[in-house]
Amino acid sequence: MSDVDQIKNLVVKYQELKKEIAKVIVGQDVVIEQILISIFAGGHALLIGVPGLAKTLMVNTISQALGLQFKRIQFTPDLMPSDIVGAEILNDAKQFQFLKGPVFSNIVLADEINRTPPKTQAALLEAMQEKSVTIGGKTYKLERPYFVLATQNPIEQEGTYPLPEAQLDRFMFAIELNYPSFEEEVEVVKSTTQNLTHEINPLFNAQEIIDFQQLIRKIPVTDNVIEYAVNVVTKTRPNEPSASEVVKNYVGWGAGPRASQNLILAAKTNAALRGKYAPDIEDVKAVAQGILKHRVIKNYKAEAEGFTTHKIINSLL
Repeated sequence: MSDVDQIKNLVVKYQELKKEIAKVIVGQDVVIEQILISIFAGGHALLIGVPGLAKTLMVNTISQALGLQFKRIQFTPDLMPSDIVGAEILNDAKQFQFLKGPVFSNIVLADEINRTPPKTQAALLEAMQEKSVTIGGKTYKLERPYFVLATQNPIEQEGTYPLPEAQLDRFMFAIELNYPSFEEEVEVVKSTTQNLTHEINPLFNAQEIIDFQQLIRKIPVTDNVIEYAVNVVTKTRPNEPSASEVVKNYVGWGAGPRASQNLILAAKTNAALRGKYAPDIEDVKAVAQGILKHRVIKNYKAEAEGFTTHKIINSLL
């Protein structure tokens, strides 16, 4: 099958996938789209939202529709790195045997990642970056495709360990979940208070997703689109000569080169899911908020004046 036919096939399957997910998840179209862009681009995502917005159900439904294995880790203050990656135990034959932890799955939901100490967070983030785990000098490859979706509760700060900026940078997208609209909430209540069950049909398999990830990397990008993306990222850095007055006044720290790479990968994916054979500047703009939001660090002046990261990024676009 040619690359053009593969993109056409991806568009058809993507539309079917959204319909399948909509059987269970009401609304949240933008959130679902960003999660799927992240998966097809080979990145990870951080979901920020208050409890009760069906984050776990959403990830479980997406993994079923993609035909992937799914595991959930509930992060708690007493969670150890070995609880995530696994540990070597002495078996009956008096030999060391490696017991795999829940990180060995296609989709891992790291629930409330900011509730666990930095040592345990780092164990997961190493697996995200390296796509492998090293225990007792042996390296174990994680299954492909591999996708981590971490959740964070923005309202409770007591007893939490916020992710450092360097670790936040490992996430391709930071996705904010908002409350459903009145109509959507009525629909949620109707569907969840009756004895209804929806069968989710797997539309993909692991190899198909790997093939689509490779296809997206092959999509060509013109120099002007790459330069636009790099220019936007460079302008987030307050010490750069090209930085705007808004950035110089309100930003403490800007985005690094990984943001530029992610902007282009996500723009390629956004274009492919819409049946386009190359991304344009509009595709970069479409994904910029989710990719830059957690990488542009506001200063005290922005906090004091209520100047949001969303406004700062919009001023650059």
